[in-house]
Amino acid sequence: MGVSLKRHQFRLPRQHKPAYITRCGRAFLGDSLQLLQAAPSESVNLVLTSPPFALRRKKSYGNVGADEYLEWFTPFAREVNRVLTKDGSFVIDLGGSWQKGEPTRSLYHFELLLNLCGREGSFKLAQEFYWYNPAKMPAPAEWVTIQRIRVKDAVNTIWWLSKTDRPKANNRWVLTEYKKDMRYLLKHGYNAGRRPSEHVVSEHWNKDNGGAIPPNIIIAANTRSHDPYLLACKKRGLKLHPARFVEQVPNFLIRFLTEKGDLVLDPFAGSNVVGAVAEQLGRKWISMEIDQEYVLGSMARFEAPKSFSQPWKSAVAIKVGSVEGLNGHQQALIASAQ
Repeated sequence: MGVSLKRHQFRLPRQHKPAYITRCGRAFLGDSLQLLQAAPSESVNLVLTSPPFALRRKKSYGNVGADEYLEWFTPFAREVNRVLTKDGSFVIDLGGSWQKGEPTRSLYHFELLLNLCGREGSFKLAQEFYWYNPAKMPAPAEWVTIQRIRVKDAVNTIWWLSKTDRPKANNRWVLTEYKKDMRYLLKHGYNAGRRPSEHVVSEHWNKDNGGAIPPNIIIAANTRSHDPYLLACKKRGLKLHPARFVEQVPNFLIRFLTEKGDLVLDPFAGSNVVGAVAEQLGRKWISMEIDQEYVLGSMARFEAPKSFSQPWKSAVAIKVGSVEGLNGHQQALIASAQ
C-alpha cells in the first residue's frame, strides 16, 4: 500500500496544481525554481536529482555551459536548502564534461561543490558516491575512438550534501548479501590480530550483522530498451527523455537516506524515475518538470504494462490547473490533495 496524500505536509499555493497525482505523490508541470520558491520551508526529507549537465553539446532537455553553470544552479540550491528538513539530504548526480576543442576535463562540477560546501556555502559534503555505468558509450568519439588518447568516461559523481553533519542515514537499510568467503569466515571463524596493512582485526568482527556494508560505488547499466515508459512514449508520439536515471541509483539512495512516509523531491524530474522508485518504496514524492511532453510520458511509470490507454486519454486532456477530461476517480484525487 502507498502513503495517503492526505498525510502530505508539502503544500503549494492554489495556483500551482499538479499535472497528475498517484497514491504517494504529485507531479508538477512548470519552472522548478518558481515552484521551489513557493514551497514551504523544512518540508522535504530528501532532494534527489540529476540536473542538466554542463555538456559541450546542447541537449533537447536544456542545459547551460560550464561557464554559466554556477550562476544558473545557485538559486536552485538556495531554495533546496530552505525546503529541506534539518536532517534532510540534497543528492546531486552530476556527470563530468570536457573542455571545448581539447582532450582535457572541465572542473565545473568541482567548482559547484566548492561553491555549495566551501567557506561561504550552506551545505556540508556528507560523502561522495560514484555511479559506474558499464554500458556508457565511448565518448567523445574524437579523443576516445578516433585518436585513441582517452578512455571512455563511464563514471558519474554523485554529491551527497546535507545541512548538518548528522543527516538522516542508516547503512543498515542498504546492507548487501555477504559474499561466500565472508559466510565461511562467520561460520568457521578467523584469526584476529594485526594485519600486514597494520589494520587490527578484533574478535568482535566475527559477528553476523545481517549483511555487508556497501561501498560508495553504485554499479548500474542503462541498457533497458522496453518498459512501460518507452512503449507509451513511442505509441503516443511523445519524445523520450535522452538522459533517464537508472532505477538502481535512486533506489539505493532513497533507501539509505529516508524511511517510509518521508518526502522525496526531484526538481529536474525528466521522466520521473525518482518519483516512480519512491512510490515503489512507500515514500511520498514531488516531481517538478518544465517540459510538458516529459510530464505526460512519465505517467506511464505509474501504470501496469498494457493498461495505460485510458489514463493516456486523460493525460492528454490535462492542462495545468484543470481537471477537464479526467474521470471521476482522478478528479476526486486532485480535489483531496488541494
